[in-house]
Amino acid sequence: MSAGPPDLGHPRRVHVVAAGGAGMSAIATVLAQAGHRVSGSDAAGSAALDRLRDLGVEVHVGHAAGHVEGAEFLVASTAVADDNVELVAARAAGVPVLRRIDLLPAFAAHQPFLSVAGTHGKTTTTSLLAVALRGAGEDPSFLVGAPVPALGGAAAHRPGRYFVLEADESDGSFLAGPRAGAVVTNVEPDHLEYWGGWAELQDGFRQFLASTDGPRVVCADDPSAAALGAEVGAATYGTAADATHRVVDLELGPHGSRFSLRSPGGTVPVDLPLPGLHNALDAAGALSLVAELGLDTAGAASALSGWDGVARRFERRGSAAGVEVVDDYAHLPTEVRAALAAGRSGGWRRVVAVFQPHRYSRTEALWQEFGGAFDDADLLVLTDLYPAGEAPRPGVTGKLLVDSVLAHEPRRALAWMPQLDDVVRYLVDVLRPGDLLMTVGAGDVTTVGDRVLEGLRAREGSA
Repeated sequence: MSAGPPDLGHPRRVHVVAAGGAGMSAIATVLAQAGHRVSGSDAAGSAALDRLRDLGVEVHVGHAAGHVEGAEFLVASTAVADDNVELVAARAAGVPVLRRIDLLPAFAAHQPFLSVAGTHGKTTTTSLLAVALRGAGEDPSFLVGAPVPALGGAAAHRPGRYFVLEADESDGSFLAGPRAGAVVTNVEPDHLEYWGGWAELQDGFRQFLASTDGPRVVCADDPSAAALGAEVGAATYGTAADATHRVVDLELGPHGSRFSLRSPGGTVPVDLPLPGLHNALDAAGALSLVAELGLDTAGAASALSGWDGVARRFERRGSAAGVEVVDDYAHLPTEVRAALAAGRSGGWRRVVAVFQPHRYSRTEALWQEFGGAFDDADLLVLTDLYPAGEAPRPGVTGKLLVDSVLAHEPRRALAWMPQLDDVVRYLVDVLRPGDLLMTVGAGDVTTVGDRVLEGLRAREGSA
């Protein structure tokens, strides 16, 4: 059975299913640090489970009905099927079974959310907001979609006034509240199978903004976000001339960006150690909400100079044989275009990109829009898609992107290599000093860079 948000105002006994996954591991971390007695299980051991064990979480490898014994409620990832033995045992014992969307309001009841939503840029903006708030003298709890070195992880419970949340529209959980503030980075068609259509997705974001009890900021450079923000009187940020918080004097370089944020309350300089216009805009969004909350924007901006990135967001993986390797989670056309533009700004001899499409549903819906997303790559390698648990769909493969790219630019230097093993061998052979290799996508393409670096070092050693 399902239940409403539990009262987390006093210690509770909680069991977390699939606790090794990124989302549930973060939930378990916050619960444990908040003083609750937490147990967790997953099908296999992992570093995430080891970290939970170090926090005092009772960790189980494998699922069993007995793991639920004594729990006051159970939290499970949406990826966990209803016939999981622990969910079945909980329901039989009358123990409430919650999903992430059910639990979030329980956190916000004690620390209202500062929620960051948008089709892309959420993880980076959320992490920047948490770091900026620390610089402004706050000490917020946070849930981010990837580990953040500057924050010591992807999640933490802290004693501050706010809870910084990467708010996910894919399942509607971004509507969880109460919210004391909100950022919308952009709004583009995605997760339409959940929402039912583009208009319905826009309605969801409209509700997200309208129901926020506090300042709202939206990106003025994104037409859809700006239009929705105008409907509810939200402040704006970006390079647009009419932005409430305007990015001026922007300088983009290979290792970061510099700009000034001109706000009604004054102008602050920003030195961000991450390249790309999209990352500068994410920093502007975080700082704009800090300003709208009436906090110390100068202190917040200063804190961002020490920010050292987020896993899989233009993450430098190393260099060998004169080749630098960067990994990026970008998996939507706009994200890919922005990531490669950041690579292009670095002055490398060539930008070599490997892209792995993500999900059958997303590829079927968006493959034609990928045609112009790779213009900043001198050499492009396309692989077959990463299914992310989805069942195959007739005619939907990574080859669709090959067709789209060549229709956009018939002379594009492109290699179609469905299998990652072939990609690694090919890259070790063709990469040369001065190249930037970017592995791009939300799937296991992230493993390619490290394997290529190994191959390049071996190539150097045998030369």
